[in-house]
Amino acid sequence: MLSSSRTTHPGTPDSAARIPVAVHAADPISREGAVSQLRRFPEIDLREETGSGPGTVALLIDDVLDDAALTRLRRLVRSEGARAVLVVGALRETELLDVIECGVGAIVWRREATATRLVQAVLAAARGDGDLPADLLGRLINQVGTLHRGAAGRTGAPVSGMTPREVDVLRLVAEGFDTGEIASKLSYSERTVKNVMHGLTTRLHLRNRAHAVAHALREGYI
Repeated sequence: MLSSSRTTHPGTPDSAARIPVAVHAADPISREGAVSQLRRFPEIDLREETGSGPGTVALLIDDVLDDAALTRLRRLVRSEGARAVLVVGALRETELLDVIECGVGAIVWRREATATRLVQAVLAAARGDGDLPADLLGRLINQVGTLHRGAAGRTGAPVSGMTPREVDVLRLVAEGFDTGEIASKLSYSERTVKNVMHGLTTRLHLRNRAHAVAHALREGYI
């Protein structure tokens, strides 16, 4: 799902399903603060910064997304295969789509980074879901809509085709519904919804559900 930070409480997954998390921060105080909050949850398996890799959730904390932070995000996601959660103080319009297309599906404002909120974002990232603050979700939709309108005069079909079923699922993902709610609204099984998303992200080489929504918005499907 691509949520707008609905209020949910993280539960404890199966005993063998602890999530490896590596915290990356520009300063030791921020890192230790996040580690201290996450340590309270048995479903979190804290790793050293050098432990990021496939299957790991990399939690990156910064005040602003400068070039160094964006480069670090790209390395963690694209080179090391980690799933990423970005905790940031501010994010400019021009940076938002870069972050999503980089592969970040979960973003938390620093001012809202409570222990429960951090774990919610980590769990969403581990599942391959999206978790964006409501104001950012609206900005993403507006920004990509502007890009699409600017390209409306171009000739030719969208770069990548999507089936009507994929569009229906993605539209509900963008509105913040979870897998069960999407299945109910479309009269599908949850497995079907998951298969639709997996097939779409695999075929179009999209990194997660947030990236899929951004792609669909950019191409004018939703």
